[in-house]
Amino acid sequence: MTTTPHRSLARVLDHLGNALLERLAGSTAHAHAIGGVTIYDAADDLAMTRRAIVLGVGVHEHDEICELLRDLGTHDAAALVVRTPVTVTGEMRRTSERTGVALLGLTAGAAWTQVAAMLRTLLTEDDTGATSDLIGGIASGDLFSLANAIAALLDAPITIEDPHSNVLAFSGRQDEADAQRIETILGRRVPERYVQEQESRGEFDQVYRADGPVFLPSLALEEGEDAIARMAVAVRAGQEVLGSIWVAVAEPLDRERSDALADAAKLVALHLLRVRAGSDVERRLRADLVSTALEGGPSAAEAAGRLGIIGRSVLVFALALGQPDGDDAGADSAAYATTLQRVADAFGVHLTALQQGSAVAVLGDRAYGTVPVAADGDPAARGRRIAQAFLDRIGPNVPAVIGIGPLAPDAATLATARQGADRALRVLRHEPGARRVATSEDVLIDSLLLDLADLASARREGVMPPIARLLAYDAEHQAQLVETLRAWLDTFGDLPAAAAQMYVHPNTYRYRIRRVAEVSGLDLKDPRERFAAMVQLRLLDP
Repeated sequence: MTTTPHRSLARVLDHLGNALLERLAGSTAHAHAIGGVTIYDAADDLAMTRRAIVLGVGVHEHDEICELLRDLGTHDAAALVVRTPVTVTGEMRRTSERTGVALLGLTAGAAWTQVAAMLRTLLTEDDTGATSDLIGGIASGDLFSLANAIAALLDAPITIEDPHSNVLAFSGRQDEADAQRIETILGRRVPERYVQEQESRGEFDQVYRADGPVFLPSLALEEGEDAIARMAVAVRAGQEVLGSIWVAVAEPLDRERSDALADAAKLVALHLLRVRAGSDVERRLRADLVSTALEGGPSAAEAAGRLGIIGRSVLVFALALGQPDGDDAGADSAAYATTLQRVADAFGVHLTALQQGSAVAVLGDRAYGTVPVAADGDPAARGRRIAQAFLDRIGPNVPAVIGIGPLAPDAATLATARQGADRALRVLRHEPGARRVATSEDVLIDSLLLDLADLASARREGVMPPIARLLAYDAEHQAQLVETLRAWLDTFGDLPAAAAQMYVHPNTYRYRIRRVAEVSGLDLKDPRERFAAMVQLRLLDP
């Protein structure tokens, strides 16, 4: 693969410097391509690609930083990022230079997930295999390089934003703007209080209705916070608004630079359209590769190779929304598909930030994720942590559940891992609210019971006669003999405990359990009959 300039460490700092990252020690001048982004976890073995940027979450102490730099040097890492402020010592500098691992500082206030997402945006490889072409002298879709080029033309820092005020790319020199702009860069979105003020002043309407750039005066926000003036222009494709360009200025741009900004908006539109088209192609390709790898067969190894997971142990995740009884009817609806794709995209960012080489694709009514992991340790526990961290991040309002298959040691076992993830997912969707993450090992018996229910349904098997008699008796007499039996089995025949569970006096419960035996004909002293009754009652559960 040809090394592209935007994948070098120096170019990354050009894009993210000042606002996010600064060089603390070591050289960033080498032109080697960055291999990916890895989040360091002291509890896990370090697994990463060559020339990776490692995010040292929680790494603060001097000795810990030096030791990690030495360890990363043996893995041919490109850089270690630590949270500032940090005191850089002579030993740190010498260790960084000796190992060839640059030490970078992350600005206080920036979230690690935000930095991982930004770096991923900069370092995304073109999996379609097509050579990158140029639009206006800038590599197609390279919005950060385009932002820097526009900033140079206008001699002012800029941001490129989507219609929802999310930052798509930004130029250097953001420190020349205001605190609000820095907060925007750190959060990848314009702060809500500023958006509300802009809406109240009708600024978005002005920008989107105008044919060219619009000057927007400075704002005085709460607590004496000021935002300097902006020049803004809408980015359009025909009548569709794709986004906007925002320039931090002290006064309106002159005619020449205003015209340059209007021309730049047309160029940005071409790049955004290309990014949209490329994302659709890449998404379809990635879905096809993930599907082929997980289905098994003669093409699985080739697909795994193209995904970069050949020869590596892999965890397979299956993600879906809602419960089957309540939501399956809407599984094919546009709303379900849109929400699922949005959640899957977020899951992809989450997994890739944790482990380079991860992939996520939507297949049918669910999304599958593949994550390369170390075979030693406890892969299942790591899978639970990864899935639970994602669900905690997206919050309880998105009804997502994640099943995890057994570890696949090679491409030939990916299909088996997918089947395990599907089984775990099915159990989760049949027990609403009980839990949101499970491995196939966690739900082994529950999965077997669901399979048994499927088998009984396929054979048109009815309910076993003793339980059928209890059901009929309850329906005719409004009794509770089935629940009485269930409580007795659940408490291992402990009459006081079963009575408390049924909220009745022990003598009343003792009478009811005798009626259960009389009506059903069950011999409750026979372990085989007790087991059969327990299985039958579990199959009757919703």
